[in-house]
Amino acid sequence: MNDVSPIKYELLHIDRYTNARRGRIYTKHGIIETPVFMPVGTNATVKAITGQSLEDVGSEIILGNAFHLFLRPGLDVLDSFGGLHSFMNWKKPILTDSGGFQVFSLKDRIIDEQGVSFRSPLDGSKLKITPEISMKIQQSIGSDIAMAFDECITAYADHDYVSSSIDRTFRWAKRSFESHSRKDQALFGIVQGALFEDLRQRSLEQITSVPFDGYALGGLAVGEKYQESEKILQSFGTQLPADKPRYIMGIGSPTMMVLSVENGMDMFDCVLPTRMGRHGTALTYNGRINLKASKCAYIEKPIDENCSCYTCRNHSQGYIHHLFKRDEILGKMLLSIHNLHFNISLVKDMRKAIEEDRFLQFKKQFFEVSGYQLKN
Repeated sequence: MNDVSPIKYELLHIDRYTNARRGRIYTKHGIIETPVFMPVGTNATVKAITGQSLEDVGSEIILGNAFHLFLRPGLDVLDSFGGLHSFMNWKKPILTDSGGFQVFSLKDRIIDEQGVSFRSPLDGSKLKITPEISMKIQQSIGSDIAMAFDECITAYADHDYVSSSIDRTFRWAKRSFESHSRKDQALFGIVQGALFEDLRQRSLEQITSVPFDGYALGGLAVGEKYQESEKILQSFGTQLPADKPRYIMGIGSPTMMVLSVENGMDMFDCVLPTRMGRHGTALTYNGRINLKASKCAYIEKPIDENCSCYTCRNHSQGYIHHLFKRDEILGKMLLSIHNLHFNISLVKDMRKAIEEDRFLQFKKQFFEVSGYQLKN
């Protein structure tokens, strides 16, 4: 592992009344303004979105999935292209997850001290991912930020299992750190512990004892309630080192984005905006809109008259409704563009609120007007 970090984090301002913070991350592929939302490009593409559309909506960094890229196109292909940036022609920063979340979602996995054994979902062949193999995969991908290999557990796993799991994650984190050798790639550690505060505290102390380039809260957004996630955020968000980026994994709902920023987090990712878009739901500052609903058929207005995205500048709700009724691909593309633009605009608005020390006011107004809920 490098003695000098390949990225630099600059803390610009902390909101006067909350723990929300405004920052900047410098990478070899560009500057990332924080807080930042990262669209998820699982298979070297953000579903239903072109690279130009990602640029147009203001994406500053995207997430690639190490597990899926390892399976297909495979490391030989990625190596021949010189990494993921060249392969997908994306010139801005990329973060890759370690593959842990996807591996642990498989039913036939076998966990031991070395790593996780499983059968390929493509052809049934036997495979194994260890911390060392995860580092090799991510180094071949060439992402700006890689993640240590961890065990992702469900929110409601029992205390004894979670206790042994976080200790294993710590051992895997140290092996990830020791085997990571790419000098132009940052490596983040991941704090686990489910909803147990004592185990979260132990995991935080373990993981932050390793000099990673940044730190993440993992194991949230896996079925728990907003108020349970918020409790973990309030207890541990600001305990992550203040001089390095703080990343909460798998967060992309408007509610959780606001709560995460309020509690000092800088980065988050999720498939939610594009997945909802592909299923006909638009995100707006006035709440969600179901474009499949029959009432949308005659609406000549755009999804949001105050939105500057390509979709709202060019098309009506009635037209998008028609596209979904006819199962046209363009409908999925247009709503995905809009939803990504919404999430990215939301973080931009939060940045401004932090800079002006009015984050609490922003939060209050957002939940009053939008209809998004603080409970679920």
